[in-house]
Amino acid sequence: MIYEKITNRRTIRKYTSKGVSKEILLKCVDAARLSPSGANRQPLKYVIVNDQELLKVVFSTLSWAGYLPEYQPSEEEMPRAYIVILLDKNIRQNYGHDAGIATMSISMVAYDEGLGSCILGAVDREKLRGILNVPDGLDIVLVVALGYPDENPIADEVRDGTIKYWLDENGVLHVPKRDLKDIVKWNVYHTS
Repeated sequence: MIYEKITNRRTIRKYTSKGVSKEILLKCVDAARLSPSGANRQPLKYVIVNDQELLKVVFSTLSWAGYLPEYQPSEEEMPRAYIVILLDKNIRQNYGHDAGIATMSISMVAYDEGLGSCILGAVDREKLRGILNVPDGLDIVLVVALGYPDENPIADEVRDGTIKYWLDENGVLHVPKRDLKDIVKWNVYHTS
């Protein structure tokens, strides 16, 4: 069942206008909090953004869909919440794998609750720092956008060697994924 959820979850960039409850947002962060952490240092902190006016301002600090710059949510399709992941540099100087593990936990709990998510690393961190009043000693690592999905992207096979996602004639987003046989080697790495 977990395997099916992981393989069916897609990145969502367009959302309905339905708000996300505080309970679900806290559940997402709690899953991240309880996720594995290198040496159990737990250097991550979180800012949950769900204020309607602040959502628009945070949106302005994010870059969406690098392969399709025109494929951005309209104001009506914007995320209904964000979880901003911070690194407390007083605990650890770099986040190692912790941020990736935490974002996957957030993303999967969100999916389980019927939400879509988009993990964003293309962030104007200095602008966002000012907006959220993030103090020195905390670095903005990633932002997870959340909301109820208003699109259904499709996992597709890699064609012509490209992993660039694309829109079909109906406006459906296709996301190429490398084939399992192309990424797995058994026991030792053979190039053939």
